[in-house]
Amino acid sequence: MDLTLVSLLALGMLVAAFLYAAVGHGGASAYIAAMAIAGVAPAEMRPIALILNVLVSSLATYKFWRAGHFRWTLFWPFAVVSIPFAYLGGAITLPGTAYKVLVGVVLLYAGWQLWWSARRGEEARPQRRLPVPLAMAVGAVLGVLSGLTGVGGGIFLSPILLLFGWAGTKQTSAVAAPFILVNSLAALAAGFVRNPTPPPDYAWWLMAAVLIGGWAGAEYGSRRFANPLIRQVLAVVLGIAGGKMVLV
Repeated sequence: MDLTLVSLLALGMLVAAFLYAAVGHGGASAYIAAMAIAGVAPAEMRPIALILNVLVSSLATYKFWRAGHFRWTLFWPFAVVSIPFAYLGGAITLPGTAYKVLVGVVLLYAGWQLWWSARRGEEARPQRRLPVPLAMAVGAVLGVLSGLTGVGGGIFLSPILLLFGWAGTKQTSAVAAPFILVNSLAALAAGFVRNPTPPPDYAWWLMAAVLIGGWAGAEYGSRRFANPLIRQVLAVVLGIAGGKMVLV
């Protein structure tokens, strides 16, 4: 890949890592969107996005845990089932066209979710008791989707937690980050077993960029709320990339 394009891609992913880590997400949807715009082959998108997701979600997990927002009882019902299903999804390789359409739809949803959360504001709903069987069923679905697309699942889990009042905003971020981490690791492991090839050379620059952005974003987000305007701008970018993958 051309050095100028790699530099621009790394810069965009640094910014995306900051924005996503600030709300407890790994940023895979933004990384995939950036790679789609840059013309990266679909076969390279998923493993690279998963690697970047692992790095950023690890930082976010640590930062939100250290700030005291993590709740084990809210995390395990989703994760215990999602991990094996993420591995299953990661072992499946979709045809290039099917993968692009599926990921495009996911990006469009992610953009809508970010726009919705920005308009909704950061107020916390009264917390309700989490029904474990329902949480495990949701975890299974999100696990498969995470493995198939390489997005980690946090972009789906967060609005569910907030919509049903199972967690406040900070707790949602603190649960979404490790959820993304374990699902990304499972899907990455499945993909490596199926096709044990190292990432392309340019991926190392992207890894360095998201580590910088992710650390700063997680530090910021674990202590204060992200600006809603940031989410709206990011939502537009995801919408454009999602439309490109679905229509082109």
